[in-house]
Amino acid sequence: MKLLLDTQLLLWAAGQPEKLSARAKRQLADPENELLFSAASLWEIAIKSSLGRDDFRVEPRVLRRGLLDNGYVELPITSEHAVNVDTLPLIHKDPFDRLLLAQALVEGITLLTADAQLARYRGPVRKV
Repeated sequence: MKLLLDTQLLLWAAGQPEKLSARAKRQLADPENELLFSAASLWEIAIKSSLGRDDFRVEPRVLRRGLLDNGYVELPITSEHAVNVDTLPLIHKDPFDRLLLAQALVEGITLLTADAQLARYRGPVRKV
């Protein structure tokens, strides 16, 4: 199964795996799953890191290289992803999370999240 990790899960998987739930750890460790990260997550991290956010203290280039080196597949942002954001109800206002969900919908993959609000969307989103 192809799994797109939301930004928070990416940060936890890369630097604070103890914060991952047991379910998330099982999903990430399952060799049957293909793990993906979005360019949107790295964009979000770059912006929030440059603003000095304590929860985003990571060098985005180092994170990207580490993800690729550990077998994650990068999912670029396309215009199709961008225009499909307008099909989503306004359950969640975070533009990065909305773009991640639009990517999952367009690509037919599952979005993994620890965010209960994001998990309220119908479709390929799973709270772990």
